[in-house]
Amino acid sequence: MSVYPIIMAQETFTHRDHLTYPYEERGLQFGDGVYEVIRIYHGEYYLLNEHVDRLYRSAEAVKIKITSTKEELTNLLIELLARNDMTTDGKLYLQITRGSAPRDHVFPVDVPANIYAYISDAPRNTTNLENGVSVITKRDVRWEYCYIKSLNLLPNVLAKQEAKEQGSYEAILHKDGMVTECSSSNVYLVKDGKIYTHPATYQILHGCVRMRIEQFAKDLSIPFHEEGFSIEDIPLADELFLSSSTSEIIPIVHVDSQQIANGKPGNVTRQLQEAYVEDAAIKERSMKH
Repeated sequence: MSVYPIIMAQETFTHRDHLTYPYEERGLQFGDGVYEVIRIYHGEYYLLNEHVDRLYRSAEAVKIKITSTKEELTNLLIELLARNDMTTDGKLYLQITRGSAPRDHVFPVDVPANIYAYISDAPRNTTNLENGVSVITKRDVRWEYCYIKSLNLLPNVLAKQEAKEQGSYEAILHKDGMVTECSSSNVYLVKDGKIYTHPATYQILHGCVRMRIEQFAKDLSIPFHEEGFSIEDIPLADELFLSSSTSEIIPIVHVDSQQIANGKPGNVTRQLQEAYVEDAAIKERSMKH
């Protein structure tokens, strides 16, 4: 993964090799922070405002004060693209922690938040988008505030690693048999032409692409139900798919080595993929460059 040399830190710009924080940094010691990952297509952000809005919601939920306004932060992120002369497909990682202070569970007083953002290349995985992927299922053991995009990701990391070790792309998480989401993406079931996905409660991260999919479905007259489904429903699905900023919309064709329907991406998923490409103007930007 190629990381671009200029990063944004504390509302200014510096070389990535020059960024340092004290070892007593609350993100490092407590996971006391929030983050966002924003997709870039041909040097332009996709769903930038939606990600910035969610970042501020997460920060407010954990009582981290961001001194920049949304407009100021957005302008900094746009300038970061320009300073790196970024024109390809990639992603931005943006992190804010409660700052650096002597280690104490209680919040430090009058300590500024630490903020930084960097860009890396991230080509589209056209093979997965076209053919679909295999996933596993795992019990959801995460905390009760999954709507916050926090740095506390160890259960997600362990689930994702187990999926990889089993030759799969993702892990579908479930609580008491009801599917919540995946380790790093939202998940959807299609039955009889209708889309089902877990409601946007505290138990899941309300993905920016997930919000867009709901709009795509409305535009395509595809019923979209924020209604949970169970592990037992999965073998009976006509289609399954997942979504995230880096994955886009990927068909799921096997779950725990069991084939879904005919083992090929379904029509509803394909329609949503086409709507995504159009919405992100991927083809048009490709022709421009």
